[in-house]
Amino acid sequence: MKKNVWLFSLLLFTLILSGCGQSIQDPLNWELEEFTFTNQENEQIGLADLKGEVWLADFVFTNCTTVCLPMMANMTDLQEQLKQEGLDVKIVSFTADPAFDTPEVLKSYAQNYGADLTSWHLLTGYSSETIDKFAIENFKTIARKPEDQDQAMHGTSFFLVDQNGVVMKDYNGLKPPVDDIISDIKILAAEE
Repeated sequence: MKKNVWLFSLLLFTLILSGCGQSIQDPLNWELEEFTFTNQENEQIGLADLKGEVWLADFVFTNCTTVCLPMMANMTDLQEQLKQEGLDVKIVSFTADPAFDTPEVLKSYAQNYGADLTSWHLLTGYSSETIDKFAIENFKTIARKPEDQDQAMHGTSFFLVDQNGVVMKDYNGLKPPVDDIISDIKILAAEE
């Protein structure tokens, strides 16, 4: 009888410890470089402003006729689900077409999707060369607008960034695994 109580206690203790030590599975650990760009309110937003926050990032542009439409709809839906879960998560969308996407254009675009702009920054105010280099070096993705085309090329991932400005995970932005994203955000939020 004492042996069974001891085994049960050991098992219970092990389960409690394993629940406390959750961490992101296979983190990317890509440190972001400092940046400061202009959001849809004509405010300067940079990495320093996002320190201490868990945030999601993606690359889109307003004249996109293909992947941006489902990506924006998916991110808006995800934003709503995060609110329902009581999770305070910022969203940062970098435009891949900064020459066209002014703050005003970005604001109107996001409003058409019903985005809550109190926690969503749509960024512009840089050159096409700057965002392409920034995307490759920091998010390992492209954000390139060929000069002779009206469509930009960009990745379709959603990126999870921790409170220290480190990219922890990337997810398919066309079919986001919402439960996994929420679970990973909860893990990061618990580490605060």
